[in-house]
Amino acid sequence: MLKRCVALLREQHHVDACIANGENAAGGFGLTAQTAEEMFESGVDFITGGNHIFDKRDFTEYLETSDRIIRPANYPPSAPGRGAGTLSVGGTTIAVLNLMGRTFMPPSDDPFRCADSHLPELRAQTPVVIVDVHAEATSEKIALGRYLDGRVSCVVGTHTHVQTADEQILPGGTAYLSDLGMTGPTEGIIGMEAKAVLDRFLTGLSERFSVQRNGSRQFCGAVVTIDPSSGKASEIKRIFLKGLP
Repeated sequence: MLKRCVALLREQHHVDACIANGENAAGGFGLTAQTAEEMFESGVDFITGGNHIFDKRDFTEYLETSDRIIRPANYPPSAPGRGAGTLSVGGTTIAVLNLMGRTFMPPSDDPFRCADSHLPELRAQTPVVIVDVHAEATSEKIALGRYLDGRVSCVVGTHTHVQTADEQILPGGTAYLSDLGMTGPTEGIIGMEAKAVLDRFLTGLSERFSVQRNGSRQFCGAVVTIDPSSGKASEIKRIFLKGLP
């Protein structure tokens, strides 16, 4: 879907920079160096992570050396990789901060306090700051959006795989969307074959999930318009292409 859609959407919407959450890109779990390179070749400029970013153990070295991939900043300081980074596009620096929620998620530090600790350094480099909140609870994502309103350009959520319809510009000029949604197979259950997921719900027995290979596919995301001088967002537009062969 990335190979088919990113280049077309970049042209259609005049996209300057493409940021993607890639934590489940390698066969549905984690990320590999090869998969990351394929994402970059497809037109992605920068990749964020989440609670599955360390699923592939051999990815650690690539994560440590890459300046285009980050993991949640509120992991322990000793965790490999970085929680924030920057990219430059047409003379404009874009800062990206990756946070992970704590409600119904693996243990991590306070994302609110973590954001506070990172923002002074990021805003010293640029007024354009994008935040990916990888979290389960919608309330936690909205709370972070409200908390960061006026201090960052955009707060978008990831993790639940289901796109929400609450895109908005908050009073302080921050674009917000609770979840970008999943790019991948439409059928199955959040990208996985339905049988194994249903068996876990019905019997409590755990079997390895496999990516749904058949049926239609979808592409989810959002396009945000940001003033590079002020860092304020003026528009956020959801992208949801579904029923793709």
